[in-house]
Amino acid sequence: MSATLYEKLGGQATIEKIVDDLHKRIVADNSLKPFFANTDMAKQRAHQIAFFSLIFEGPKQYTGRPMDKTHTGMNLQEQHFDAIAKHLTAAMAVGGASADDTKAALDRVASLKGAILNK
Repeated sequence: MSATLYEKLGGQATIEKIVDDLHKRIVADNSLKPFFANTDMAKQRAHQIAFFSLIFEGPKQYTGRPMDKTHTGMNLQEQHFDAIAKHLTAAMAVGGASADDTKAALDRVASLKGAILNK
C-alpha cells in the first residue's frame, strides 16, 4: 500500500511545523490579519492541524464545523484564498515537503475552495 500524503509529509510533527509557519505568515499579512483579529490562535492551530491531518489522509481528529459553516459571513474573496495558498506553499517548503506533495496538498485545499468562499 502506498504512503498517504500525511505520511509522505512526515506525519503529525511536520503538519504542526507547517501550521505554525503558516500562521506566522498569515498574521504578518495585512490582507489576512483582520480575519484573525479575534481568533484564539492556539485553538485555531489545533483545528488547523486536525483539519490538515484529515484532508491529507492522516488520523481523523478534526471535529470542527464544515468549511462552509466555519467561513460563513467572513466575506472571504478569491484573493484571500490565493494568499493563504501562497503562504501554505511557502510553509510546506519550510516543512520540507516535495514539490509533488505540496501540489497534492494544495489540490486538496483547492477542492474545498467553493465551501471556504461560500460560493
